Amino acid sequence: MDLTAEFTTEPFHGEGEPPQHVGAAAGALIEAGLAPELGPFGTSVSGGAERLLPALERAMEAAFASGATRFTLQVSPHDGR
Repeated sequence: MDLTAEFTTEPFHGEGEPPQHVGAAAGALIEAGLAPELGPFGTSVSGGAERLLPALERAMEAAFASGATRFTLQVSPHDGR
């Protein structure tokens, strides 16, 4: 099953370079072979459940280890649109 995940990490720092916890979470997804899209209000990523779900766990761990105080996540089936 293909899934799409969208998440935000806090604290939010506004404009400029993303905070370290954002990069750490994205890096964990990239290491898992996924292609996260960083946006101004969050990160989105799609992939098969067998790859995406464990990668999201690693992304959360990386974000918290890098200073995140909250990780808000939404996951839904990806319908390819």
